[in-house]
Amino acid sequence: MTPRPALAGYRPEMGSTLRMYAERHGLTALAAVIALGALVEDLVAPSVRLDTGSYDRGPEAVIAVVLVGVVALVALRQRLGVVSPVAVIGLFGLASMSAQAWVLESTFVYLLVMLNCGLGGYLAQSWRGRAGLLVVWAAGSIAAWQSPDASWGQWGSVVAFMSIAWVLGTLLRRPLARARSAEERAAHLEQEQVEAARQAVIDERQRIARELHDIIAHSVSVMTVQTGAVRRRLTPDQTRERDSLVAVERTGREAMAEMRRLVGLLNEEKSASYTPQPGLQALDTLIESVRAAGLPVDLEVEGAQRELPPGVDLAAYRVVQEALTNTLKHAGPARAWVQICWSAEELRIEVANTGRNSVTGTGYGHAGMRERIRLYGGRVESGPRPEGGYVVRAYVPIGPAA
Repeated sequence: MTPRPALAGYRPEMGSTLRMYAERHGLTALAAVIALGALVEDLVAPSVRLDTGSYDRGPEAVIAVVLVGVVALVALRQRLGVVSPVAVIGLFGLASMSAQAWVLESTFVYLLVMLNCGLGGYLAQSWRGRAGLLVVWAAGSIAAWQSPDASWGQWGSVVAFMSIAWVLGTLLRRPLARARSAEERAAHLEQEQVEAARQAVIDERQRIARELHDIIAHSVSVMTVQTGAVRRRLTPDQTRERDSLVAVERTGREAMAEMRRLVGLLNEEKSASYTPQPGLQALDTLIESVRAAGLPVDLEVEGAQRELPPGVDLAAYRVVQEALTNTLKHAGPARAWVQICWSAEELRIEVANTGRNSVTGTGYGHAGMRERIRLYGGRVESGPRPEGGYVVRAYVPIGPAA
């Protein structure tokens, strides 16, 4: 089968808007159309013939005022509740006193009465609302006995039809309420899905922020430090080389500043980190790069090393990487050492230095360390050393060896 082409200019949101408009104003529009029909009926056929003779339907002014009032009350049903349809029925009952041959002898008035009786049953959700049925019976009784052809049979049929319409409205409330509840749950689920998608975007942005800082920022920092070390070894007559290296250092610092700004933009909300590639097996490469940048580093490993889950392995590596990067940036002339202690239940990491202890531990790097280690049930401690310098300690539970 060939699919039917979409209507030109149609958009999905148009259907939703039309549906919302129909739910909010459809009943009012229907009441207005029926009321207009009742008014035209009275103008075209102002008299009605009954078994007892021909009678005028009633004063046109009364009929017009009543019909306008009926439409207005229906329009206010969401604000007035069950009072709105009960007031409509009461208004028809009062109108029957001056328009005796109109209320019961007009097809359009009959439709308006049945519509509002059903609406009353639908809106009557408490015992006070259900008491409005007494008003309906009273108004129907007044209209029946004001009719030129009043009889017990007519009274019984009027009250019976009005009661049936009320009961039908009551019975219709439950399935409609269930359908509305299902729609609300569907809308809530859709909102949750939108929120989940938004959170996934935030998580991805957080991962990018972490990796920008942990990997790229570290590399740029090492490059800048190495460039400065080379520049300081130049002879006084190497002005061109010195200018080039100064430009490289300046560019590196600008790149670091811009990266911190970008990380600040990306790091808007907290979320769990993701798992990139390096682990403790890459420590030798990391330490060699730091030594090449001018920071003496000693590595000491105690205990029997064993394979770790990728996430734990990455977290341990990041602790060492971040601590050494901070030492390069903040400690000044110093020595550093890394100690990895393997035990049966716990991996302990210590990275210390003998330089300035100006690192506050409030930057993105420390936040990343703490988040990663906390994710695996560990903890990170950092602060100045009593004998001078700074130390970072991480304790990661690894469980007994298999």
